[in-house]
Amino acid sequence: MKKVLKLTALSAVSISLLAACGDEENNGAADNNNGGADVNEENNTEDAAEENNGEESEEAAEDSEPLTVGASNVPHAEILEFAEPLLEEEGVELEIQTFNDYILPNEALADGEIDANYFQHVPYLESQIEEHGFDFVNMGGIHIEPIGIYSQDYGSLEELPEGAEIIMSSSIADHGRILMMLEEEELITLEEGAGVEATIDDIAENPNDFNFQDNVEAALLPTAYDNNEGDAVLINSNYALDAGLSPTEDAIAMESADQDNPYANVVAARSEDENDARIETLVEVLLSDDVREYIEDNYEGAVVPVED
Repeated sequence: MKKVLKLTALSAVSISLLAACGDEENNGAADNNNGGADVNEENNTEDAAEENNGEESEEAAEDSEPLTVGASNVPHAEILEFAEPLLEEEGVELEIQTFNDYILPNEALADGEIDANYFQHVPYLESQIEEHGFDFVNMGGIHIEPIGIYSQDYGSLEELPEGAEIIMSSSIADHGRILMMLEEEELITLEEGAGVEATIDDIAENPNDFNFQDNVEAALLPTAYDNNEGDAVLINSNYALDAGLSPTEDAIAMESADQDNPYANVVAARSEDENDARIETLVEVLLSDDVREYIEDNYEGAVVPVED
């Protein structure tokens, strides 16, 4: 009987020990599990942080990418070159790509080869959007380039003979401003309401029987003048300056460049980039007092800054 009791007591002790060991093992496993959870939580936090940092780095990289702007050689590229260090102070690196016509800068912008362009006035931009379906936006007007009338043989508009040949740009967007200019000089009369969209067909009265030739590309107008083609040639100031002409000294008449002039040259961008901080900064710098002073000092009325 005593032996049975001893065995029973021993069995009870053994069971207690086993139970205690089991509890320790379970507690250890729990601790291990908690440790694993902590590690997983740390890993997830680190992964999230790395992902956020990656996104921020990517955004920062985009913001720091150079801003490529297409421009005519004169005066647009010159103005951009002056503005380049001012932009750098604002954290924008500028790259300038020059063009010598009115077609390629918009095609390059549409194809994403450049981020913005600076060469065209508002009516031309609007006509290109309508004709080609470009998804562009006007980011802001910068300056006006008055068109000048140049002649090798005559010193004033009053001297132009009856039947004089007048050579003008083949760009339809320029016809309205040219014809309104001639109307202001009382050389022709346009149909009522013709305005900026006027064409040669809108001439109501032509008392001097001028012969208008509108088949010369704008970039070739200085060449036509040099070759003494026609009695008078109307040349955009950018091409006149690029050809070494001084609009304020060599032209026998110039278009008015007051702030009501609708032909301000603008910075254009794709609509998707309308809120691009780099382009917004570009426009702000181009409208700054520093750039305004540069334009006034260097072009002496051949290029007129718009009022901000």
